Formats: sequence, structure tokens, C-alpha cells
Amino acid sequence: MSLFKVFDISGSGMTAQSLRLNITASNLANADAVSSSEDRTYRAREPVFAAIYDRQHHGEASTGVKLAAVVESQAPLQREYRPDHPMANEEGYVFKPNVDVIEQMANMISASRSYQSNVEVFNTSKKMLMRTLSMGQ
Repeated sequence: MSLFKVFDISGSGMTAQSLRLNITASNLANADAVSSSEDRTYRAREPVFAAIYDRQHHGEASTGVKLAAVVESQAPLQREYRPDHPMANEEGYVFKPNVDVIEQMANMISASRSYQSNVEVFNTSKKMLMRTLSMGQ
């Protein structure tokens, strides 16, 4: 594997973690949203990542990660009896998203640290390449 592939791999990792942070931010932004029906209530979303394979060189060597899909959580929605709420349905219930704020905060911390790790890999590889190039001077 070429030393330059490290840049592709860490770059794809940074892109993936950036997408994960955006999805987590969307979940947190909608955590307190209410709706009058289950169909229109926001559902927590999670990214699904897949490895990228380079079949041209070395068989099936992994060369990064990509976003395969964004799936909605199948956890039940929260149903709250609030007949005085303007969004309450005819039975007096409002529906709240199935967003677990603590879980989303943990996801945000994990994604942030993963992003930071990929930045470190990128910078370390850059330094190694620059020192290798300077050896010939």
C-alpha cells in the first residue's frame, strides 16, 4: 500500500465522523420536538458505515470508509398526556421523539474523538512523508 493511501483513508474517516456529528446534532436539535401524530414525529437517526475496498490493487484491501445508509431508530416514541398542549391530538396526547439525549451526547464525544484521531494520523503521515523527502537533500 502506498504511503499516499493513508491520506485517503484518514480523509474518509474524517468525512464519516463529520457526517456522524451532523446526524447527532440533528437528533439533539429535535429531541424536544412534539407532534400530534406518530407518523409526523421525528425519529432518531443513526449512520451506518461500510468499508471501501480497492479491488484494482492487492485484491480487496480496505481503503477507507463511506456512509452506507442513515437508518431511523425503531425504539418506541414517547407518548405524553398533555390535553392543554396546542399540538395534542383528540385524546389529549402529544408524541415526542425517541431521542436519548445521553446516548446522543456519548455519540457526539465518540465521533469528535474519532475525528481528532484521524486528524492525528493525517498529520503524522504528512510529517513522515516530509522527513522522507528531506532525507534526499
